[in-house]
Amino acid sequence: MATMKIEDFLDYLQYERNRSERTVRAYADDLKSFEAFFKNLDGQLSWESVDSDVIRDWMESMMDKGNTATSVNRRLSAVRSLYRFALSRGYVSRDPAHAVSGPKCQKVLPQYLREKEMNTLLDEQMWEDRYIDVRARTIILLFYSTGIRLSELIGLDDADVDFAEQQLKVTGKGDKQRILPFGTELSEALRVYMARRDAEVERKDSAVFLTAKGVRMNSQQVRDEVRHHLSRVSTLKKRTPHVLRHTFATAMLNHEAGIESVKKLLGHSKLSTTEIYTHTTFEQLRQAYAKAHPRET
Repeated sequence: MATMKIEDFLDYLQYERNRSERTVRAYADDLKSFEAFFKNLDGQLSWESVDSDVIRDWMESMMDKGNTATSVNRRLSAVRSLYRFALSRGYVSRDPAHAVSGPKCQKVLPQYLREKEMNTLLDEQMWEDRYIDVRARTIILLFYSTGIRLSELIGLDDADVDFAEQQLKVTGKGDKQRILPFGTELSEALRVYMARRDAEVERKDSAVFLTAKGVRMNSQQVRDEVRHHLSRVSTLKKRTPHVLRHTFATAMLNHEAGIESVKKLLGHSKLSTTEIYTHTTFEQLRQAYAKAHPRET
């Protein structure tokens, strides 16, 4: 049986799988880290003689050094890939990484703005009477009122806005279309914005949201506007359109909307994706309980 070398696997990634240089370099770093670990553990160990316990010891040492579960799982994935390759090429007779489970990644709760912060931001007195300000306020209100995705907002055309039924037709992931209802406040804001747009901008596109030059806004332009204006009321590190989507979902659940309804509004394919917001609302309850209950210390 031929001796296995990391370089054989890296050549396979680069020349047979056409992986990028960056990807190959990342695999090399992870694999060399593991090789250095088991060589330091026992100079007689090789890729062929390593067992599952050695891999688990390596993972534990990484966790002890403060590596995140995500980082450890990425490195474990590299070792698994190498052993699958080695087994298929006859370099090893068994795969010790197959039976090793990675550490569970802690779910990060979505960040969102408080209702008080959103009310302050959307107060019309906070905004100047300029086209770009009317447009920015309308964009933020649309994100907050519907939970729409950034790509969906950018893709909106005037024909997708039905004022009579107060609903939007949006195209989401996988080109799936859905209908989003909206209320009187957003309806009035959209009418005011669109009238201002049509009076001041020479249209070159059918999009709802246009730049001053009359073309459809791109994702970076919308992100920049949202980041700038959210910074006026929030100290969150993340101030993105997706934070407003989180804010919409959290507000809906806090006001007793059913999780199935929120799932449909957000365009999630799985209920488990929506359930992350129930953790957020429960955390609010926990904090309120800890602050208010006389027996809580």
